[in-house]
Amino acid sequence: MWEVVEERRAQIMRALSEGADSAVQWAEIEQAASRLKSGGLVAFPTETVYGLGACAWNAEAIRQVFVCKGRPADNPLIVHLSHPSEISSFALEIPASAVRLIHAFWPGPLTLILPKKPEVLDLLTGGLDSVALRMPAHPVALALIEASGPLVAPSANRSGRPSPTHPAHVRHDLGPDVMVIGDAPCTYGLESTVLDLTTTPAILCRPGHLGAQELSAVLGEPVVSMTSALDGHAPRSPGMKYTHYSPNAEVRWAKPSIHPPSRTLWLVHSSVATVASKDIVATVASEDIAVVDYAGDFVQMARELYDRFRQADLEGRPCVWIEPLPPPPHDGVIAALFNRITKAIG
Repeated sequence: MWEVVEERRAQIMRALSEGADSAVQWAEIEQAASRLKSGGLVAFPTETVYGLGACAWNAEAIRQVFVCKGRPADNPLIVHLSHPSEISSFALEIPASAVRLIHAFWPGPLTLILPKKPEVLDLLTGGLDSVALRMPAHPVALALIEASGPLVAPSANRSGRPSPTHPAHVRHDLGPDVMVIGDAPCTYGLESTVLDLTTTPAILCRPGHLGAQELSAVLGEPVVSMTSALDGHAPRSPGMKYTHYSPNAEVRWAKPSIHPPSRTLWLVHSSVATVASKDIVATVASEDIAVVDYAGDFVQMARELYDRFRQADLEGRPCVWIEPLPPPPHDGVIAALFNRITKAIG
C-alpha cells in the first residue's frame, strides 16, 4: 500500500548511509535512541525545524517536554513517524483523503490531524479527540524514529521563542543538558503545514511550504484556511492559540513613510530603494541599520526568518522591520511567512 512512500523514504535514508561520516552519525543515532527509550529527551533535525523528541507512549517523558519548553498544556503535540504503517497505532481510521495526501507528500512537511485511538495519551493531544501525525523528510530524523519508535517532537526551543533551525539555537534556548544530534541548518526553516482531516472540508490549521492549492489538487476538493478565532476552544494544532516565534526585538511591518529606529534589522524582499523614501535610504548606513534584501526569494526568506530574529537579539538590535508581503490571497511559503511574522508581532 505504501510502496511509493517507502521508495522516497529509502532515497532519503541512503543519504545518511552514503555520507562520509556515516559511522559517526549512526553511533550518535543509536546513543540518542537509547536515551529516548529510557525516557530521556533528544533534540534532532527535521527538514522544517529542530524538534525536541520524546517517546510518544511515555507520559513522563512528554511531561518533561512541556516543562523543558515551558509549553502550555493545552497546546497539542505532533507525533513523528518513520513509516506510514505506524499511523494505525495512533489513528482510529485512515480515510482515503489521508492516503492520497500521504502518497503525494510523505515523507515531507505535512502534518495530518486524524481521529485518535482511545489509548493515545491525552497529554499528547491536549485532551482532544484527534491526533496530529507526520513523517519527516530528514535522514537523521527517520533513522532516529526507526530506532526509538514514534516520537513527539515540538520545536526544540523555549515556548514562544523563534523556532530553532540550527543546533546552536537549541543549545542557546535549552542549555547543555539536552542532547542535540545533527550539525546542519534545516532546509525549510518554518514548521510543517497542518491539515485537519476530521472535518469536511479539510481545514488548514497552520500554513507551511505546502499550500492549500497543492493540497486541494491532490484531494480533489477545496481546503479551507482557518481564519476565525478559537472562541475559547482548545487549539486543534500547534501554533494556533498563542503568540509564537518572537525575538526580544520588536517585530513590525515596515512603512515607506516611517524611518526605522537606529540599529534596526530590516528585511526586504524587493529593495530598500523601492520600499523606502530617498531620505531614509540615505541614512541607513550612518545609523547602523542592517538591511537584508531577499530579492523576491521568499523560500530563502522563510529559511532564514527565525535565524534573523535571533541575529537581532544577539546583536542587541531593538527592532526587526519587515517589508509587507504581496497582498492576499496568500498560499504556500508566502502564507506561511505571513502567519509566522503576524504571530511574532503578536
